[in-house]
Amino acid sequence: MKKLLILLLVLVMALVPVGCAKEAPTTQQPSEQPAEQPAEGGNEYSSLEPVVLIGADNAGVGAAAQLYGELIAKKVDEITGGKLKIDYYPNSQLGNDQELQSQMLAGDIDFVICQTAQTVNFVPEVAIFDLPMVFAKYDAKTVDYALNKSPFYDKINEAYKAKNMRIMHYLQAATFRETTSNKKISSIDDFKGLKIRTMENQNHMAFWKALGAAPTPLPWPEVYVSLQQGLVDAQENATDTCVGANLQEVQKYLILTHHILYCNQFIINNSKFESLDPLYQEALTQAVKEAAVEIEAKLSTIDTENREKLVAGGMELIEFDASFIDQVLEKAQVVYDSIGKDIGQEYVDALLDALQNAK
Repeated sequence: MKKLLILLLVLVMALVPVGCAKEAPTTQQPSEQPAEQPAEGGNEYSSLEPVVLIGADNAGVGAAAQLYGELIAKKVDEITGGKLKIDYYPNSQLGNDQELQSQMLAGDIDFVICQTAQTVNFVPEVAIFDLPMVFAKYDAKTVDYALNKSPFYDKINEAYKAKNMRIMHYLQAATFRETTSNKKISSIDDFKGLKIRTMENQNHMAFWKALGAAPTPLPWPEVYVSLQQGLVDAQENATDTCVGANLQEVQKYLILTHHILYCNQFIINNSKFESLDPLYQEALTQAVKEAAVEIEAKLSTIDTENREKLVAGGMELIEFDASFIDQVLEKAQVVYDSIGKDIGQEYVDALLDALQNAK
C-alpha cells in the first residue's frame, strides 16, 4: 500500500508544472504584448487604401504649370510613402484648358493646373483676374497675401465651391503676360488697329478693344502659323510660353505691357477632395504649398531667362515708364465697370482691399 501511495504522489508532482505552464499565457498583462509593427515602408498612411489622382495641364513644354504639377506629384508620393499617387498629364495631352476643366467637373480627371482666363466660363467670379493692370504695381509678396492668405481667398473659394471646384493655390511671382508683335509699339496710341490674338475670354477682348486694338480669339495651336502668315500681328502670353512656342521666329518685338498677372491655379474637383481621407487631404495640401514655395522662388529668374532667350532670338525689347500703367488704367476703366457689374462689385473691392492692406 505504501508503495502505491508513493507512486501516486510522484505522478501528481510531475503533472503540476505542466498545468502551470499551460495557464501562464492567460495571466500575461496586455502591456506585456509586443507592440504592433507597421507594414514594411509603413507610416501613418499605411492603414489607408491606395488612391490615384489624375491631373493635367494645357501649358507649354517647361512652363510653370508643368513644373508645378510634376513637383506636386513627386511630393505627394514622398509624403504618403506612395499610398497617394498622381498620374500627371502635362502639355495638352488630355485637351485644352476648357476641355480639361469640363473633364474635371465630369469626374474623368481630378485636378487641373491652368491660368485663370478660361475658368471664367465655369466660375464667372474668376473674371476678377481679368482686371487690366490690377496687379502691375505690386510685388510678389503682396500679391501672394491677397490671393492665398487674405479674406479675398476665402471669398473667391466659395464661388469655386458653388461650381464643385476648389482653389488650393494661386501660383505667381509678380510676373506677367506680355505682348509680342510684328508692329512696333512705342506708346499707348500704337495699339490702335493692332490685330492681336487672344484667348476665348470676353474680358480680355474688351480690354484690347478699349486700347483700340482688334482682338481675335484663336486656339493656341493655330497661333504660330497665324503669326507667320500675317493673319494676326500680335499675341499676348507669359515669356515661358512664348519661348516654348518659338515665337521669336515669327515676332519682332517683345513689349512689356504687364497687363495681366501670370498666375497658374491649382483647382480640384471639390467632391473628389472631400471624398479623400483627411490624411490624404492634408498630404495634398502640404504638397501643393511646398511645391509652390519651390517653384515661385524660380519664376522670376525663369521669366528673366526667357526674356533673354527671346531677345537673343532676334526680338527687340520694349519697356514703358510707370505712367504707362495709369494711361492703360484710364482707358480700361470700362472693363473695371463691366466686371464689377457682372460678378458683383464686392469681389473687386475685396481684391483691391487685400492688395492695398497686405500684411
